[in-house]
Amino acid sequence: MSTPPLAASGMAPGPFSGPQAQQAAREVNTASLCRIGQETVQDIVYRTMEIFQLLRNMQLPNGVTYHTGTYQDRLTKLQDHLRQLSILFRKLRLVYDKCNENCGGMDPIPVEKLKQKNQQLKQIMDQLRNLIWDVNAMLAMRN
Repeated sequence: MSTPPLAASGMAPGPFSGPQAQQAAREVNTASLCRIGQETVQDIVYRTMEIFQLLRNMQLPNGVTYHTGTYQDRLTKLQDHLRQLSILFRKLRLVYDKCNENCGGMDPIPVEKLKQKNQQLKQIMDQLRNLIWDVNAMLAMRN
């Protein structure tokens, strides 16, 4: 069951309709996609660490008798981790492509401009911190 469109329901469009709502939804979706991408990268790093741990614990076949059951179990785990890693990379690629699609019309901000803005914000925060400290000191003197 679907809800009827606003025009068909006789209701006037609310404050969250039109281009602004679409833009906000796109930003939320892009932000959510970025979070999903970050989590996927963390999963990739974790899986890669597990793969290296498995490889480190595997013995090389250097003439030592090796239990085929143990070897087969570790090989199966390794193949499973590699398969899951491949799936995670495909997922990350999809998220990356969708984010690029959503941000296609946006101009990237140069790194130098970001550094400059960060420096300005740091100066403002320092000034506010000093102001708060001065006010607290003056209040302490009154009492």
